[in-house]
Amino acid sequence: MTERTVHEGYNVKRIREIMGVKQDALAVGLGLTQQAVSLLEQKEALDKDMLEKIAKVLKVTPEAIKNFAPDSAVNIISNTVTNYDNGSLISYRPTFNPIEKLVEALTENKKLADANKGLYERLVQAEREKVSLLETFLKQK
Repeated sequence: MTERTVHEGYNVKRIREIMGVKQDALAVGLGLTQQAVSLLEQKEALDKDMLEKIAKVLKVTPEAIKNFAPDSAVNIISNTVTNYDNGSLISYRPTFNPIEKLVEALTENKKLADANKGLYERLVQAEREKVSLLETFLKQK
């Protein structure tokens, strides 16, 4: 059995990419430049302190970086992710018909608009009655 060579910098890069973290973001978390992170990812071995800092920023253990094996990660993902449409890792299947919900919302908005229109007309009528009463009152004086 052959022992695989661990390239810690490459493992950092793969874990960072899997987690969707850009080099710039990792650099900010480490207090480095993006170029410095790029150089770190090219190193076969990282010093213990730097490995711990990277692990903390990526929210993984240093051992996860040291022991990361791309083949194992692919196997774990393929065995645990249910992919209904075979096009993406995230599958969203609503329990309702989105078109029906949209029609319901539009219908409700129309009802509210009609109710507000009636309210507006009643308010205008009340104002007209007030004006009429005031005119009558002024004519009497």
